[in-house]
Amino acid sequence: MALRFIPLLAVTALATAAASGAEEELVSCGDPPPNLVVFLVDDLGWQDVSVPMGPETTEFNRRYRTPNLERLAAEGVLFTDAYAACPVCTPTRTSLMTGRHPARNHITYWTLHADRDTSARHPRLTNPTWRLTGLDEADTTLPKLLREAGYHTVHVGKAHFGAVGTPGADPVNLGFETNIAGHGPGGPGSYYGVHDFGAMKRDGKTGPSVWDVPGLDEFHGKEVYLTEVLAEKAAEEIRKAHEDGRPFYLNFAPYAVHAPIMANPRHLDHYEELDRREAAYATMIESVDAALGSILAALEETGEAKDTIVVFASDNGGLSAHARGGTPHTHNAPLRSGKGSAYEGGVRIPMVIAGPGCGLHADGRRIATPVTTTDLFPTLLEFAGVTIPAEHAATLDAASIAGFLRDGQSAPPAADRGLAWHMPHFWGVNGPGIEPFSSWRRGNWKLLYFHDGPRVELYDLASDLGETRDVMSVHPELVSELLRELDAWMIATGADLSIVTATGESVPRPAAYAAALEAVDSRQRD
Repeated sequence: MALRFIPLLAVTALATAAASGAEEELVSCGDPPPNLVVFLVDDLGWQDVSVPMGPETTEFNRRYRTPNLERLAAEGVLFTDAYAACPVCTPTRTSLMTGRHPARNHITYWTLHADRDTSARHPRLTNPTWRLTGLDEADTTLPKLLREAGYHTVHVGKAHFGAVGTPGADPVNLGFETNIAGHGPGGPGSYYGVHDFGAMKRDGKTGPSVWDVPGLDEFHGKEVYLTEVLAEKAAEEIRKAHEDGRPFYLNFAPYAVHAPIMANPRHLDHYEELDRREAAYATMIESVDAALGSILAALEETGEAKDTIVVFASDNGGLSAHARGGTPHTHNAPLRSGKGSAYEGGVRIPMVIAGPGCGLHADGRRIATPVTTTDLFPTLLEFAGVTIPAEHAATLDAASIAGFLRDGQSAPPAADRGLAWHMPHFWGVNGPGIEPFSSWRRGNWKLLYFHDGPRVELYDLASDLGETRDVMSVHPELVSELLRELDAWMIATGADLSIVTATGESVPRPAAYAAALEAVDSRQRD
């Protein structure tokens, strides 16, 4: 099928504008406050970009074409150890909106219907009660606080903040003035306009589907690609916001690169040597990068670039367990496993933040201190000069990372602060680390507490990024220490453990497991 695509803003024009402006002195934004653009890709893995996130350039980095992200990284700060709040989407997206960990929000899995649990059935465990509805109108959110401070707030693309039929399914109810194409489900029915972006027509059938992308009727039946349509819509919103004169917050969330994996023919000739499915996936990544280029070009065109902070990130690790070409669980290598997993491939993501006109570092520096998508909540509010309400601030599970980005701001979080992940659900696809778990990273140590058993693993990420050598037996005292830290965090956030189906009792707490290990060790010494 030959698609006729709507034209993107020319990336060559973007490069020319950037070059011509390079000699001009940019005035730091701050009064009025900066525009904020969050570009949150779906399921984009740590290796799914041409910018090396790790210490070496890999074959995956060489495979993909993301020149606009390369430019953004050169003009900003790249975080090598950036993490999503969860290895699946809704928990991360709602965590970014609230600055609260998925465990505290009790949104620990992806949502769809308010009366049906989307968790897969585990053979021995049952997930605890969780918030099937997702966010609602009563929640304190990033767009609400920014809007109250005078920002024009715009959402374009995937929302997946609240279940179908609930108020939270519509981003407008969460603080966005404008919503384009966002609703309850987390994936598109189709990326093709000839399918009306719908699942039924993609399969040659008729009728509506819950997965149909809403609000894009003008493109139905046309030979256009969803990522490009959303990019054009975002560019239009930037131009409108410029005319309006208020600072704006754009939450751009292309449904890509979420399944279904559907090629953008515009880019297929770049990947003729790849497996058909992998070539299609690569075109989706290139389309996302072109969308980034379109948004950056719109900022340049309107003169807003010098007053805008841009964040590029992903909502979880890259898909690898199924639907891809080649060997499963290898697409994020050297990281282990992928989306849905407790291992690094499930949670480590690309993250770049830039805004040289706003006084941010513009020297392409690389920061190895672990940070998370949840940290974006206080960071963006700090740059906007917005105070977090005291009641909400008391429940934050995040720290501003502005200190990494601009001198004289808040002190950045320490490299050895503890970071936690908690997903007491089974994603449903068998693979390494794809099971109910809680985990804890402090410094370079990462402890995994798998609820089935339970079982514990310990890895030194400094020497074993691929989590191939479990050193639990070598460091028993450290294991006990980290288990107790994880337990304290779980108590503080109200994290609920999985339930043993046979007994109806919760899985033993990490501190209880630590005590049992210590008792065994004591008997062995005696």
